[in-house]
Amino acid sequence: MSEHQHDGHAGHGYIADKDAYVRRLKLIEGQARGLQRMVEDETYCIDILTQLSAMTRALEAVGLGLLNDHLNHCVVNAARESDEAAAAKIDEAMKAITRLVKS
Repeated sequence: MSEHQHDGHAGHGYIADKDAYVRRLKLIEGQARGLQRMVEDETYCIDILTQLSAMTRALEAVGLGLLNDHLNHCVVNAARESDEAAAAKIDEAMKAITRLVKS
C-alpha cells in the first residue's frame, strides 16, 4: 500500500471519469508509438517536435484533470474531516502542482 492509499476513502476523485482517463492514456500511448515510428522512419525534425508537443499537451490535460479531481474530492473530503487532514491534503496537492509545473 502506498503512502497515499491510507486515507480510508472508498475511491479516488477520478473514479467517476476512470474510463475517460484510460481512453486518453491509451491515445497518448499510441502517440508515443507514433513518435517512435517517426524517429525510426527519419521523419523531419519539426514534424516530430510538433507531434511531441501534442503529446505533451495531452499528458498535461490528464494531469490537470487528475489534479482537479483530487482537489474536488480528496481535499474537500479531508477538509470535512479536520483542519489537520485538510492541511495535509493541500500540502500534498501543492507538491503535485510543483512537480507538474516543473515538468
